[in-house]
Amino acid sequence: MARFQPYTEEEKASLSQKYTPEQMEAIEAGETSISAQDLATQGAMRDDEHKLPYISDLSTIDPVIDHPVTPRSRLDPQNRPQGDASTRSGRGSSSRKEEEEEDPHMKRLIRQTGYTKQQIRRLRLKSLVAHRVTNQTRMGKIQSIYHLSVAGDGKGMLGIGEGKAHEDGDARRQAMMAAIRNMKPVPRYEERTIFGEVTGKVGAVELRLSARPPGFGLRCQHLIFEMARAAGIGDLSGKVLRSRNKMNVCKATFQALMQQKLPEDIARARGRKLVDVRKVYYGGKTF
Repeated sequence: MARFQPYTEEEKASLSQKYTPEQMEAIEAGETSISAQDLATQGAMRDDEHKLPYISDLSTIDPVIDHPVTPRSRLDPQNRPQGDASTRSGRGSSSRKEEEEEDPHMKRLIRQTGYTKQQIRRLRLKSLVAHRVTNQTRMGKIQSIYHLSVAGDGKGMLGIGEGKAHEDGDARRQAMMAAIRNMKPVPRYEERTIFGEVTGKVGAVELRLSARPPGFGLRCQHLIFEMARAAGIGDLSGKVLRSRNKMNVCKATFQALMQQKLPEDIARARGRKLVDVRKVYYGGKTF
């Protein structure tokens, strides 16, 4: 309480040299409206178990740390388009029929991710790996279909998912919905390539991805090509060094894209200031 004392006349005189009379009135009104006890109790740093492990400005959204939150769309009967009675009755019956026939898996996916049905339909979905698997049990061999799919919005979000079921359609749906739920932001330099060179290793698969200049295109294996296109990366080169296992290639590519070292983090670790030479000195016209 002793730290929060009212302004003295000397402090008010020094503040009046920096601020206008209207601003001084606002400062005095704020001082009188907020009690010193509230500042002492609520202005301190939290030390409870639910505090954030880092200092962050909660008024801004960090695309790498914060999860995207999209408001859910709800069908408002008051905002339906106007028309004749037959049109309205036809649209009402069709909308009710769509609600009745809506896939329960899609409803659960919308609740889990927060995306609307239109946003999910605009995602780029592709099944990259599909094969039959067999599980040997005491009752005999149980065969299933395995799918590995990739999902992305073409603007820096990418996810992969796996699914296994007795029917091909069920396995494909499980993999695609898992990929949508697992979407994460991929760091992109100039929204077209990656930062430097990264490596990934899953099992016996080792691969290397490298950034390339504008117009280079995607010169890599077809699995890496599909994942880069889903994430919105247009200039990239990749090379698989050892095993060519398709499932592990997809997982190693996702691992490499997530493990990129950002220039800001490197500069902060070295105690330096970050300057983008290309943008500052060359106006972004050279690589």
